[in-house]
Amino acid sequence: MLQQVNGHSSGPDAHGREDLQEFLGQEAPLHLLDDLTKVNPVTLETVLRCLQARYMADTFYTNAGCTLVALNPFKPIPQLYSPELMQEYHTAPQTQKLKPHIFTVGEQTYRNVRSLTEPVDQSIIVSGESGAGKTWTSRCLMKFYAVVAASPTSWESHKIAERIEQRILNSNPVMEAFGNACTLRNNNSSRFGKFIQLQLNRAQQMTGAAVQTYLLEKTRVACQASSERNFHIFYQICKGASADERLQWHLPEGATFCWLPNPERTLEEDCFEVTREAMLHLGIDTPTQNNIFKVLAGLLHLGNVRFADSEDEAQPCQLTDGAQGSVRTSASLLWLPEDPLLETLRIRTIRAGRQQQVFLKPCSRAECDTRRDCLAKLVYARLFDWLVLVINSSICADPDSWTTFIGLLDVYGFESFPDNSLEQLCINYANEKLQQHFVAHYLRAQQEEYAAEGLAWSFVNYQDNQTCLDLIEGSPISICSLINEECRLNRPSSAAQLQTRIEGALAGSPCLGRDRLSREPSFIVLHYAGPVQYHTAGLVEKNKDPVPAELTMLLQQSQDPLLKLLFPTDPEEKSQEESSGQSRAPVLTVVSKFKASLEQLLQVLHSTTPHYIRCIKPNSQNQAQTFLREEVLSQLEACGLVETIHISAAGFPIRVSHRNFVERYELLRRLHPRTAPGLQSPSPNEGPPEWLPHAEEAPPHCVLRDILYTLPALTRAVATPGDPAEATPAPMHCGRTKVFMTEATLELLERGRAQVLEQCARCIQGGWRRHRRLKQARQRRAAVLIQAATRSWLTRRRIQRLHVAATVIKRAWQRWRVRMAFLASEELDGAEEKHLFQAPRSPGSFPLPQTQTWLLGAIIRLWPLGLVLANATVGVRGFQRKLVVWACLQLPSGSPSSAPVQTAHEQDGVTSIRALPQGSIKFHCRKSPLRYADICPEPSSYSVTGFNQILLERQRPGHV
Repeated sequence: MLQQVNGHSSGPDAHGREDLQEFLGQEAPLHLLDDLTKVNPVTLETVLRCLQARYMADTFYTNAGCTLVALNPFKPIPQLYSPELMQEYHTAPQTQKLKPHIFTVGEQTYRNVRSLTEPVDQSIIVSGESGAGKTWTSRCLMKFYAVVAASPTSWESHKIAERIEQRILNSNPVMEAFGNACTLRNNNSSRFGKFIQLQLNRAQQMTGAAVQTYLLEKTRVACQASSERNFHIFYQICKGASADERLQWHLPEGATFCWLPNPERTLEEDCFEVTREAMLHLGIDTPTQNNIFKVLAGLLHLGNVRFADSEDEAQPCQLTDGAQGSVRTSASLLWLPEDPLLETLRIRTIRAGRQQQVFLKPCSRAECDTRRDCLAKLVYARLFDWLVLVINSSICADPDSWTTFIGLLDVYGFESFPDNSLEQLCINYANEKLQQHFVAHYLRAQQEEYAAEGLAWSFVNYQDNQTCLDLIEGSPISICSLINEECRLNRPSSAAQLQTRIEGALAGSPCLGRDRLSREPSFIVLHYAGPVQYHTAGLVEKNKDPVPAELTMLLQQSQDPLLKLLFPTDPEEKSQEESSGQSRAPVLTVVSKFKASLEQLLQVLHSTTPHYIRCIKPNSQNQAQTFLREEVLSQLEACGLVETIHISAAGFPIRVSHRNFVERYELLRRLHPRTAPGLQSPSPNEGPPEWLPHAEEAPPHCVLRDILYTLPALTRAVATPGDPAEATPAPMHCGRTKVFMTEATLELLERGRAQVLEQCARCIQGGWRRHRRLKQARQRRAAVLIQAATRSWLTRRRIQRLHVAATVIKRAWQRWRVRMAFLASEELDGAEEKHLFQAPRSPGSFPLPQTQTWLLGAIIRLWPLGLVLANATVGVRGFQRKLVVWACLQLPSGSPSSAPVQTAHEQDGVTSIRALPQGSIKFHCRKSPLRYADICPEPSSYSVTGFNQILLERQRPGHV
């Protein structure tokens, strides 16, 4: 499938081409190239393969320089034109970064109108052959503008904007119903040209619109080619009318009409209710609509009127069988008298002589058919023009309420059929003028601007169609002038005679050809889109577009309100007709009218900023996912797309004035540029000036030269190592007033500008970080000082509290120790006195009171704790203090009464205040936690030594 899409074949040569293509295209997938200027090389083959790959990937829009290429998908894609997508393109900061779309062109034109100081009118030219999608593109653009340009500020203005938007959108189905038809190439082909002006006020809000039409193909009413249809409105009234309306309009079920071919085909455009609703929104009420449809039904019945050849030339032609009923029905629907209608169709009035004598001459069968067709075309053309006036009166704003407009030009595409006549000549002539406008505006203007700026640039040979235009409209002799001259001559013109005159007078034109094998008189014009053969038969008659005066007078006799409006009775017109008939002034032909309207349109386009959308038809069968290379190739050649891509790729699409360029890229001088040979600058012979950071008064040319010298450094900075192609300087030219550059150069400059801005941002960030770190360091030092002072104050306060507490405890213990010593000394003194003055008793004869017994036990248990606490330092706390308490409390348990108290007369030795132990009492501890607990500074046999022990000698001297 990939080989089919890209057009590759098998074989060694094909593989070589694939390698070359990969090398040139840098392995970029074709369906991802959103701009045809990016294909490499730019040829018809590569462009065609790129479009085919994108079409197969359901990507239908591709840029081609300044032109948007639109491929017709031939299938409904609702998400591609949803209101959400419209808002996405409208709110995007840079629409160029989004995928190519018709909304990109619409948003660009809207922003151009909105952003410019002096708004310039914009125009969008939608071109392409029949069936390429021009009408659909114009319809979607109108919906887009109706959405983005309606942003009122108040509720009242919101309702007005909604009404205007609805009327503008409703003008489409009405215009398409009365002006479009099904052709061989397109089911909804526009048979007229239209230029729609979307009017905007100073706030860029849509206030109205205006429609201007060009060259309605009114001959389609009475003549349709094989497999084609009449205008859509005839099929709509026949298929969508109700039973009552069918009775009123004499349209029974299954009725056949000669001017209604192929009625069995059902198209999407056969929607009668949509047309009626749109007409109602445009201000056309229901009675007026019924009147319009009744007149159209009368034209259908008029088409069934057939004439037979008369045996006597002096007698008028007779009607065929069944034609009388059609005449009666048509006359009743048109509110015309039946007999004058038949007389006008079969007898013509001739005025001759100075007295303008009137002669009546019966018409031949062909003349009767011509007069019948002329009557139908006249009524339909007047009706179409009246509808355009009604639409404009409904949607057009006051001239004072709008300042700018955006124009949408939807014209017939280039046409070439087996039988081409005056209509195809005018249509192709209009396409030639539009192609010349495109060439003059873009291709030629670009090259002339390069030359005016003094750039040494190789020009591209583009296809100029001025020779073809000279053949069609040139002066003094051209095809149009010869046809008009044949119309002014008061003689019958033959097709062969016209062919001879054209070939004889214009034989030297290279764009004129001849088909020597053709049996019918014809000539060939070599258009920019290809050769087209035009048959001269009937060419002069169509150009005259004669309307017999008796037909107009007949229609003025109608009692129908609509026909009275379309054909008013004006005495001035009669006098003008009489005077013109007497003076035999030249009649304004179809070609002259069309040429004048086309010149007026081109003047409007030249006063605007144009944008181009080229619609391409992938295949003639209107089938989705079918890409016929031959048909697309012919269209690419026809629209000059390859020349456009060549100009865009080889040229410089970005042009910036010197002032704006310097203002934006002056900061690139911070990159310390060096002289780079080969770059074009305003003064190439001078060396690069030394740039000073504070030299604000440097001349603009010096600043510009410094900026240009930075390009090699930027190119080397972004180049891939080992790739010399990327290390070459980017193409950039400095003209007299502007700087010309490509997209790659602009991207390079923007990258350098971003680099400089990043460096500046880093400097600012570094200074800020340094300032912030210094500030944080100062704050940290201050916090440390504050914390140290606070901790010192808290520590001193706590030590002071502990010192006070220790002092209190120490004093309390000292008092308690002194008291205990005093009590002990008193007790010893009392015991010695009792021993001296009392007789000895037995152990059981000295009972102690209970209170004294308990106090004596507490003293025995707690006195070591008192010693520890009294001699403990201030720093002993926590677990050490608990350990000391535990060690001190490890005493032998038992009640104090269990130790017998002995008196002095029972035993010898010193009597204790607590007990009289049976020998020495020793408390053992490996190492005391108290200072100097195991050291006795003054050893004495009478002193107490050791930790928590009292050494009492059992035997002492007998004296106290």
